Amino acid sequence: MGEPSFFDGMIRQLRAKCKYYTGYPKDLGPSRVIHFTSERQFVQLLHEGHPVVVAFTIRCNYTNNLDKVLEEAAVEFYPQVKFMRVECPKYPGFCITRQRKEYPFIEIFHSPEQASNQGRVADPNITKYSVKVLPFTYDLSAYGFREFFKRHGIK
Repeated sequence: MGEPSFFDGMIRQLRAKCKYYTGYPKDLGPSRVIHFTSERQFVQLLHEGHPVVVAFTIRCNYTNNLDKVLEEAAVEFYPQVKFMRVECPKYPGFCITRQRKEYPFIEIFHSPEQASNQGRVADPNITKYSVKVLPFTYDLSAYGFREFFKRHGIK
């Protein structure tokens, strides 16, 4: 095998440079999507100060497509935005609190602040926080996430 042809070189360069070329699998490197394990882990992630995109999923064919989109978007927006995936059958308590019946769905959590009214708390070591939550209603792609972040001023 001699030197690669001009066409091969052009295709290789296209794959390396173009973010939107979808003809071949992209090498995204290690996964940047965090898998939900506990609410404590979620709260710690929020306190890092970055917005957290949470995908509430169940196992279905549509979820396979969603996983690919999340992987691609997580690589593009790392480290400014964190992406997390919650498997609702494994963690029903966390998903039920969102009060949504149709799955999968995506919400963006950002700007945690200590709640001004702590109310009655059984344990004085517990601190309540308020977090801004935005439902994601844009195109399910890296481009859709980019437009959503631009529209809502999330950097």
